[in-house]
Parts: sequence; C-alpha cells; structure tokens
Amino acid sequence: MATGVGTLFGCMKRFIVHRKGSLWLFAVIAVMVVLPLVGCQSGQQGERFAAHYSTAAVAADYPAASQAGLEVLQMGGNAVDAAVATSFALSVVRPQSCGIGGGGFMLIHLQDDPKHGTIDRAIDYRERAPAGIGPDHFENLPKFASRHSGHAVAVPGTVAGLLHALDTYGTLDRRVVLAPAIRLAREGFAVDAAHRSAIETLATALSSERRTSFPESDAFLLRTYIERPDDAVITNPYMAQCLQIIADHGAEAFYDGPIAGAIVSAVQRSGGVMTANDLRTYRLSELTPLRGSFMGRTVLAMPLPSSGGITMLETLGILERFPLILRGARGSDPDYLHLLAEAFAFAFADRAVYLGDPEFMQHDPTGQILDPKRITARAGRLDMQQTHGPEYYAGATPLPDDSGTSHFCVVDVNGSAVSCTETINLTFGSKIAVPEYGFCLNNEMDDFLTRRGEVNAFGLTQSERNLPEPGKRPLSSMSPTIVLDEDGTVEVVAGASGGPRIITATTQAILNVLLLKRPAGRAVSSPRIHHQWQPDVLGLEPGLMGISATAGELAARGHSVVEVKSSAVVQLIRRTKTGWQAASDPRKGGKPAGY
Repeated sequence: MATGVGTLFGCMKRFIVHRKGSLWLFAVIAVMVVLPLVGCQSGQQGERFAAHYSTAAVAADYPAASQAGLEVLQMGGNAVDAAVATSFALSVVRPQSCGIGGGGFMLIHLQDDPKHGTIDRAIDYRERAPAGIGPDHFENLPKFASRHSGHAVAVPGTVAGLLHALDTYGTLDRRVVLAPAIRLAREGFAVDAAHRSAIETLATALSSERRTSFPESDAFLLRTYIERPDDAVITNPYMAQCLQIIADHGAEAFYDGPIAGAIVSAVQRSGGVMTANDLRTYRLSELTPLRGSFMGRTVLAMPLPSSGGITMLETLGILERFPLILRGARGSDPDYLHLLAEAFAFAFADRAVYLGDPEFMQHDPTGQILDPKRITARAGRLDMQQTHGPEYYAGATPLPDDSGTSHFCVVDVNGSAVSCTETINLTFGSKIAVPEYGFCLNNEMDDFLTRRGEVNAFGLTQSERNLPEPGKRPLSSMSPTIVLDEDGTVEVVAGASGGPRIITATTQAILNVLLLKRPAGRAVSSPRIHHQWQPDVLGLEPGLMGISATAGELAARGHSVVEVKSSAVVQLIRRTKTGWQAASDPRKGGKPAGY
C-alpha cells in the first residue's frame, strides 16, 4: 500500500549503529558530530507547502488535485463531494500511487451538514482477492508473482467506494464532481519531481529480468509516461473516456461492461485468474469508525482490515501512560523518541500476530487489543533504559484464546471533514495497464501473506490470519484519521502514504500538533522515526540522525539505528482560532488549496 519501493529499507543508507560494540558507537557518534544539522525537510521549507484558510481547505499530494476539491467546495459541495473530486483527480495525476485500479479507505465526519446532519462513518473499499485465489495459490508460482504478474491484481474497489460515498453522503451530481478529473486527463498535467522519480522506477521495472513482457500494457505505459519530451505535459485521453463513462453511467459501467471486460483481459493476458464475476460481485463495507481517546480528544480511525487505526490507537494509549515524558517532550528528545519507538514495537508486534480481515476470522481482536487494562500491561513492560529483542514485544501480553498510496484531507464550510487514503500498492502497482481505458491495476495481493515464513515488499512479518482466500481483503497500513476536540469539533485531519510508515508518520504528525504545538507545515515536514518491530531497526530521518546526542543516546539504549531518507508523505489540516491550516508534505511536492 503506498507509493513504494521493492523493500522497506531499500532506499536506506545502511548507516547502522550496531547494538553491541562500543567502538562502533564511538565511531558513528564521532562522524555524526561533524554532520550538518539538516532535516529531511526543515520546518521552514515545509511552510512553503502550507497555507491558512478561513473557511474550507483541501490538502492533497498534487496541487491540481487539491484544486479539484476546492472547485467543488466553491460550487457549494460538502466535504464528501470534494473528497470524491480530489480522488478522481488523483487517479489522473498520481497514477503511480493510487487510482481507479486500486482501493482505499474513507473516514467521514459530517458536522451539522444541511442534508445529512452529524454522522461518523468509515467506508472500506479495499481490494478483494479473486475467487480463484486460495491460501496456497502463490506457493508454486515464481517468487515475485504477487508483485509483477496478473496474479498480483486484486479486485479494485475505488470506483465503487467513491460513488457510494457520493450517493450516500454527498450533495452534487456525479458529472459535476468528476468534471475536474476528466478535464485534467484531456488537457494534461505537468510532471513534478515525484512523478519524474516514479517514471524512472517504472522504466527500470519494465526492463527488469523479473518482468514478463505484457505487450499491450507496456506499449501504453511507454507511450504515456516514458517516451515523451521532458517538458511536455502528460495527457491521458483513454482515462478521460473511462471517467466520462463512469460519470455518465455510474459504478455499474466499471464493474459490468466494456471496462470490466478490458480489466479481465489485461489480468488474464498477464497470467492472472480474475473473472468478470469477480468484478460483478465486488462489495464494499460501510462501518462505524474506531473511537479512541488521547489528551482529552476523541480520535476517529479506520477499523479492520486497516491495521492503521488499531496500531495507532494502541501506540497513543501506551504513550499516554507516560505523562511526565509527554509533558516535557521535544522533537529530538531521546526519552520521547525511545518511548515512541518502544510503543510502536509493541503495537506492530500485535499487528503482525493478531490482525487480518475480520470477515474471515472467528473473532475480531480489536476490542481485546485496545482494552485499557491490556494497554496498561503493555506500557508496564516498556523499559525506558533499554530496548529488547523482537520476542519481548510479541509474547508479552497474549490475547485470550477466545479469540507508489496517496492520502488527502478535506474540511468544508460546516466544519465537516474527510480523511481518505487510497492505493495501488507499489509504484504503478502491478505495472499492468488497461490500455483501452488508461489506468494501471494494483498489486495488492502482495499485502497478503503469499508465502509462509516470508515478509512482503515492505518487510512486514504477517501471520497466517492474512493468507489469501476468495473475496478476502489484505491487511492494510492505511491510517486516515480525524481528531475531535472536547466539544466534538474537528481539530486535526491527517493521514499518509508510505506502506507501514503510514502508521508511524501519521501518529507523529498528529503528536506534532497536539503535543508539540507545531503549525501544520512543521507538523508534516519535521523529521521522523520509524520502527515496525521487525526488522528490528530504528529508522531516523537525517534531521534526527544528524543530532549526535539524539542518535547516540538511542544507540546506547540498544537500538540498531539507521538513517532513512524519507519515512512517508503526510497530508494534514488543523483548526486554528481563525480558520484552518492545511499542509501537504514537501517530501512529495503537494500543495493545499482553500478559501
């Protein structure tokens, strides 16, 4: 999930402070003392990607997508209308990250909406496994079949989810809401640094020995994204036609008809087993959001199969058991960062051991994992003086026996909010296109445990609860989040792209606002850490790695510290006394819009 690379730490400098050996520790600290104190993005730089608006705001990771949402808001649309417009626009301008060939999660808080009143809803349009794929499907296939073949493609849910949200909680006509995206596909959009990097990744992948040639798909990808002048805008008339069909005829046109036929043909030409019936029978879920608390606020989060909500709420619950450390926290304080890393380790261990699609589990473990007594027990094992091996976190408090991503945020004139994360998994997904209609298909099957005993593309360890089965949804790290203040009013809307780094980055951005009192620009651009239990390393972005006292103290407590170039890409909106601050993470070059 997430605009991604082949492995979680594939883009790291392997600048490791080993746990044991004082000579290593001394040498690394000595080097870090002379490093310039620079972050992945400084707070000042981040402010160029933030703005203040008095009435309404949209924060997406491409400026034209934010503008699409703003256009709909200015026409009188509500937060859901704007979210749907933003998402379809992202299908055009961020094809490497998300789109109609993928899926996602939408978290909605409507506040005194004139048509719908006040509601909280979670819409799950996560991709589902085709009927022909069972638990052992990938065991005898080539090693990378779950990433680079038709077997990698799960049944996409984005079109169903967006149009369900629009029909149920929106206010404007479908053609009006899709118009900005159709215009972008026809007239084109400029290539930015993030897109240029993704095209380089695509070109490398198309020439890789791991990839079987898919002539129709490859020809479209080469023609549209690679074989073009460097200064040219990218147009996609095939997607414009596809979106116009959806605007005219609704979701049925995507799941039963020529578009569906083209999807099935593309998958089957690439070796996959998806059928027309898989598309016809796709179903989304509308759920009640998870509700947690932190520092007197209510935190709304996605339930399973998103692991992000549970993992974040468990992390925040552990943190809140250490009020003295939180009270004096600073962004580079070793005590704070050690506490945060240890809380992440406990929560990610639970993610790996217990979580999966609740429709395929005898019992949903959410309530047990988030039980306050259990969180207190987890916090009681947290050692502020040192870290421990992976087994310490996985087996500490067992449950009883009974059992390429893009994010955007919207706030409207009524104070209603949508937090939405969507994905096609890795960069350009499976890199299998539907050339007749101009979009790429996901490789979300790799988010399942496809081979027992092996990690996925993001280095995540997973249990057999996450084995593929017909109609099953793979576990996700997507973490759309809305924070309400003591009066139930929206205070923060946040989320991120970046695989499992979504969870840690979203958590830290929210903490940057609520705990460290940072404005939106600094909240998303400040350097971050990442720990996901396994692999057993603590990633620090350069702005933290360059502080010898911070990195050295974390190493002294036993952490295997590595430098990471980037942890994730966060979009965030926060309320102020005079309106809304909106920020798009400079790590990907987005820009908010509003009025």
